[in-house]
Amino acid sequence: MTLAGVVFTLAPAFAFDGTRTPADVKPALSAREAFVNAAQSLRAGETEKGLTSLQYAAEHGHTAAQWKLGRMYAAGEGVPRNDRRAFDYFSRIADSHAEDSPDTPHARFVANAFVQLGHYYLKGIPNSEVRANRARAREMFAYAASYFGDADAQYNLARLYLDGIGTTRDSRQALRWLSLSAGKGQHRAQALLGSVLFKGEIVPRQGARGLMWLMLASDNAEPEDQWIRDMLKAANEQATDDERQLALVYLEGWLKGRRD
Repeated sequence: MTLAGVVFTLAPAFAFDGTRTPADVKPALSAREAFVNAAQSLRAGETEKGLTSLQYAAEHGHTAAQWKLGRMYAAGEGVPRNDRRAFDYFSRIADSHAEDSPDTPHARFVANAFVQLGHYYLKGIPNSEVRANRARAREMFAYAASYFGDADAQYNLARLYLDGIGTTRDSRQALRWLSLSAGKGQHRAQALLGSVLFKGEIVPRQGARGLMWLMLASDNAEPEDQWIRDMLKAANEQATDDERQLALVYLEGWLKGRRD
């Protein structure tokens, strides 16, 4: 029998308020086809239709669909915000794909799921059984940082080592993870690394090198990253002329290396 001749009953899906919706009968789709349909519907502004397809794809194991739904519920994008539901989607990904190869197409979704879980474990989720567990948060970040080489995880892990959250304070480990993340273009890691090097608080001061990282970070900063622009402004005011000129030389070399 061909695929077009098969019909199925959708597994009960969650409605926007978190309740179960009645089953519908539709032509059979693969999880990938449902995800493609969901993307098309969401781009067209057909949120309800897109969510139905996303939920079907997610229930049939499509990693990107599970991740997308997790992000939507975490941000309240097209659905009421529900951190507990977002946590469940990210957990499903982490539980099912933790040992998948970092080279698989969906590895970035798996890595980010660990990062999102790390953030939830840092603070917990109010009115739920997900309690703050800083050691567990560090484990989530560390796994994504080391196994998947995820730049966001490396940045967050560095922050924990710098502040001694969920682990012993360790400036050497913090600097290592910051350097790895910054080298991959993570702008917040670049800013923090730049600040550490410019001030020379935990390592010998490298003013020009620190200023270079702050310049890179500021160029890539998002609207909510005013703290990065403020740090660059303060560093520029404190730097010597030689440091500012050398920072530009370093910056040109770094950009050239990225292009090559």
